Formats: sequence, structure tokens, C-alpha cells
Amino acid sequence: MVEIEIRTFAPDDADGVISVILPIQREEFGIDITADAQPDLRVIPDFYQSGKGQFWVAVKDGAIVGTLGLKDIGNNQTALRKMFVASEVRGREHGVAARLLEALFAHAGKVGVTDIFLGTTDKFIAAHRFYEKNGFTEVSERDLPRSFPLMAVDSKFYRRKVVAN
Repeated sequence: MVEIEIRTFAPDDADGVISVILPIQREEFGIDITADAQPDLRVIPDFYQSGKGQFWVAVKDGAIVGTLGLKDIGNNQTALRKMFVASEVRGREHGVAARLLEALFAHAGKVGVTDIFLGTTDKFIAAHRFYEKNGFTEVSERDLPRSFPLMAVDSKFYRRKVVAN
């Protein structure tokens, strides 16, 4: 079995991150979006790796196959963003999404995050099940903190309380 490494984002990873995310958004989910429409992807260290935030990548054979961002939105609260796993390493047998999420939960507990919020689209049915299985509960848009970075495509929202470790 090929080992998949989960590690924090390094500046050299920028193009690899975009090369995973864009095809999933555009080809799999039919979302007409460009890298330019997602300026956070060009400034990951400033946007995600500040405050209590962080950004992780999953790497297989030197190529990025998964991404996960945690954005500090203040008040010990964060937003989970940009969780994408390449189709060839999806599923329980690879465990990439679960391992990315484990890294996020460990980090959140260590730095004192109390809540993780996320927004997703109605299209990501498998993602909804995955989040629910991992302790997220659905909340309404009005239950989100004012600082939550709403995306135009978001129509379903989740929250997970974090237990400090």
C-alpha cells in the first residue's frame, strides 16, 4: 500500500493545491469557478496559517491528493474550508479525509478552538454524511457567527464543538 502523508501546507504546495481543488469543483460538481475566484488559494499562509488557523495537505508519491483548511474567524471559532480529496484516494480504505480531519481536530484542541463551522452545497451528499459521522451537526445560516466567511455556493451549514486536549 502506498503511504499517504498528511502534513501542513508549505509555500511550494500552492500549485498542487489548486490542481486538486479545481478539477473536483469544475468537473465532478459542475461548479463554474476559477482559481482567480478563490483568492484565498493564492495566499494560504496569510489566509489560513494565521491565528488559530492552519492548512493541511495529503501527499502521495510527491503529489498533493487532498487539502483541508481551517480559518480563524475570531473568538476561538474557526471555519473548515477547502476539504477536497482526489477521487483515486477517496474512501475508507485510503482514509485520507478522515486523517486530514484528525489533524484538524488535534490542532484545534491544542490551540484552544471551541467551535468549527463549515458551509457546503446541497450537491455534496457524501460530504454531508462524512461530516455528520465525524461529530458535526447541521445548523441554520442564522446560527453562524457573524464572522463566518459565507460563500455564494454554501447552502448547508454545520458546527462541531471542540474539546480541548
